[in-house]
Amino acid sequence: MTSVIVIGAGLAGAAAAWRLAQAGHDVTVLERSRPANEWGSSHGSARIFRYAYPEASYTRLVLAAASGWDELGLEHGRPLITQTGALDFGATRRPEHLASVLAEHGIDHELLSRDEARARWDIGFDTPTLWHPGAGVIDAEQAVMAMLESAVRAGATVLNDQPVERVERTATGYRVLGSRGRAFDAEQVVVAAGGWLPDLLGDLALPGGFLDAFPALEVSQEQAYHFPYRDRIGVDAEDPARSGSVWPTFIHKSERMQVYGLPGGRDADWRGQKVAEYNGGRRIPSAADHDGVVDDANRRRVVAYVREFLPSLVPEPYAETTCLFTNTPTEDFVIDRVDGITVLAPCSGHGAKFAPLIGEYALALIEGRDAVPAMFRPSLAAVR
Repeated sequence: MTSVIVIGAGLAGAAAAWRLAQAGHDVTVLERSRPANEWGSSHGSARIFRYAYPEASYTRLVLAAASGWDELGLEHGRPLITQTGALDFGATRRPEHLASVLAEHGIDHELLSRDEARARWDIGFDTPTLWHPGAGVIDAEQAVMAMLESAVRAGATVLNDQPVERVERTATGYRVLGSRGRAFDAEQVVVAAGGWLPDLLGDLALPGGFLDAFPALEVSQEQAYHFPYRDRIGVDAEDPARSGSVWPTFIHKSERMQVYGLPGGRDADWRGQKVAEYNGGRRIPSAADHDGVVDDANRRRVVAYVREFLPSLVPEPYAETTCLFTNTPTEDFVIDRVDGITVLAPCSGHGAKFAPLIGEYALALIEGRDAVPAMFRPSLAAVR
């Protein structure tokens, strides 16, 4: 019997295992296939790290998470975030408001006119633009592996190919039953199942009141495309890992659509920019329905966007991929505990940057400390 079982080895589960093992807990991680696999939300080399949020509460959480990323990078002798800077523009992105949030928190930034931004970057800016140089790109897969390596060094066990079917209460805690006939006993369970959570939620021995208060989850199969830098702009032949570092990440939000982009890194052979429409994918019941098929209409929309706004990219994707977003109605996370079950659903397509902090929150919940913001805890509404 272990003290804590963690279900899922994506960014949230790996972060929880890292912080729990680091604090001396006996931890076993059950991963349905392999960590950071392509059928979840934590695979690949490119996720945006940024401080700019319209809600000051999230900016403060990014600041808190940043120290965890620094700690993890020092522990493993390599940074997990490549600093590129970030651009925010578009009428409904409200760059002026984002600038005021960054100013309030002392975060380095500039608010540029459309012409000033166009003079610096070959992008079709259509509004004033926020630039904050401290942003960058997270290597999600390497981050998962780094956190699991730290957890294992601290005594954790990671078991692959262990899909979970349900969780049952026992006299001493919980029994986690796998679909392949194995059973694991633990005093407490952390569920970090990502897009698989809709299938699993009703089989976690959770009280009805908690389930009633739990926000609805909507899983979408998203797609992203890698476009080559025209004339190999941004490619560093001597150090390919730095290729694209002259390209910032960006978020462009207009009434028509919301698009984001970032240097593709290893996923793109360091020679292209990853570009995607935010929440542009089809809705599916759960990760079990993820088929990996890219939607032709979405591809056409993104190619047309690149042709109109990103002239330094060749508007022909040379690589494409699908991934999962698991959205709550408010796009806030669920980080909560009831009895001995902790649920981590840091979803809605923007959770990656918070991974170290989510691990700290999981540890706080396991140890009974009141550290998690109330907006992430539906159980508080359940008991009112």
